[in-house]
Amino acid sequence: MAVAPTPPRAQGLGIDARSLDGLQGLAARDPQAAVREAARQFETLFMQELMKTMRASAPASGMLDNEGSRLGTEMLDAQLAGGLSGIKGGLSEAIARQLERQMGLAPGPVPATGARASANTTAQPLDRLDKAVRIPERGAAGFVRQHTEAASKAESATGIPAAFMLAQAAHETGWGRKEIRHADGTSAYNLFGIKAGANWSGPVAEVTTTEYIGGVARKVTAKFRAYGSYEESFADYARLMKDSPRYAGVVASGGDASAFAHGLQKAGYATDPAYGAKLTRVINTTLRLQRAMA
Repeated sequence: MAVAPTPPRAQGLGIDARSLDGLQGLAARDPQAAVREAARQFETLFMQELMKTMRASAPASGMLDNEGSRLGTEMLDAQLAGGLSGIKGGLSEAIARQLERQMGLAPGPVPATGARASANTTAQPLDRLDKAVRIPERGAAGFVRQHTEAASKAESATGIPAAFMLAQAAHETGWGRKEIRHADGTSAYNLFGIKAGANWSGPVAEVTTTEYIGGVARKVTAKFRAYGSYEESFADYARLMKDSPRYAGVVASGGDASAFAHGLQKAGYATDPAYGAKLTRVINTTLRLQRAMA
């Protein structure tokens, strides 16, 4: 039987072709749910092997030991193993935590950062600035924690949930690993990828980026706004959202993550045709991080 999306509790095991397809489908929709289901299945297999070993070490029961009784025993063991797996505090939780760390789905220790320092100290190589960045092992929670105060101030000014803005900053900068930088390598503190248009009189950072023109990704050189701190970046973003009629629908989206993300795409905030879907996923990740940190 294929894995059901909700709840992510498969009846079969991943070694079965249909169940494996379901697990792969779940991984595409919700990687963390897929990790938990895979961990549960590993625990079930472990419990089955443990019971099998225990029964093999027990003396045979004579006439009652036949093909039918052995089949019944195996079915009972499989049912017991399935019922014992996935219990809170059990082996599957430990397996899931390890898998999440290895896959970059859960943050590790939070690094100490100053007000002007990035929460992710390992910068993304220049030739990979346009590649997707997984949640960093050490920096995701640090990124959220570092910018929560500034995001909260922006929420007061715009009404946009702070978590949504934190997620957008994380998406635009790859959780701080692909920030916009000046030619000398110093940060421009631009967390939202806001470009320097004709009405911008402040400092700028000129970088090569990817734009989608007619649905085709192309490398272009663009000027972006530069700030003196991350707090200035959030404040400028708040002004843009609040004062521009273009984003009135985005501000009015309330607490609907998908409406916010797709509203930005519809308003032309980014040229990536998949921007709304990508940002929605990052918002959900940010919300999970906040719950874990609470």
